[in-house]
Amino acid sequence: MRRVRPGLRLGLEKWGRRARNRQMPKMVIPALRRLAIAGTSLGAIWAAGLVWFATAPSAQDRADPTDAIVVLTGGSQRLNSGIALLREGKGRNLFISGVNHHVDLQDLLRRSGEDLELAGEWAACCVVLGYRAADTLGNAGETVQWMRQQGFHSLRLVTAWYHMRRSLLEFERAMPEIEIVPHPVFPDQIAHEHWWTRRQTAALLVSEYGKYLATLARPFVQRLASAGHGPSLSPWQAKSEPAAAELRR
Repeated sequence: MRRVRPGLRLGLEKWGRRARNRQMPKMVIPALRRLAIAGTSLGAIWAAGLVWFATAPSAQDRADPTDAIVVLTGGSQRLNSGIALLREGKGRNLFISGVNHHVDLQDLLRRSGEDLELAGEWAACCVVLGYRAADTLGNAGETVQWMRQQGFHSLRLVTAWYHMRRSLLEFERAMPEIEIVPHPVFPDQIAHEHWWTRRQTAALLVSEYGKYLATLARPFVQRLASAGHGPSLSPWQAKSEPAAAELRR
């Protein structure tokens, strides 16, 4: 085998480097272009989803009363709406989910502006407080336990409009056999019209949209995490068994 002279070898190496340098832009530019197109497409999809998410859902008209009215705590307007629906005969019982452990029924009635003497009798028979939920997933978990214990098959879900889509997603997953009628409320301090012009509302919606997407993706993430380890309980099922007796009282 002939030996390549050092000068020739050096020349070949320089020629190879120049050839590679000439090829690099041809490889990098198309890759960057594809990356930019993919990023723009994902951004457009995300923005379109945000616009859909920010569209205020309307309350469904249903003449017949549901078995229950479920209020998710988070504002006095939600509670007032739930009480109004109960008084109108839109449900047989009112279940308030996510109540603080230091708050009782009289405290809630007082905060809603109800007369305790007048409201005490009907509230004692028809209003149930749920204390275990700390988030929307927990709301769905404690509600489905209570619904099944009561033998109920339908509910009106009362929460803020910006929280309704995520709440429906969690509730429909937890209780697919139960009919859910959304009843969104519209807090005065969170304007839903021209929300993009209001920094506070826009920030809230972006945050809620992110939580909605995370909730949407959670089953797929759990499936990947539990692959090969057999079936597992959903998060609310895992938390609910030790405290199931609490709702029977």
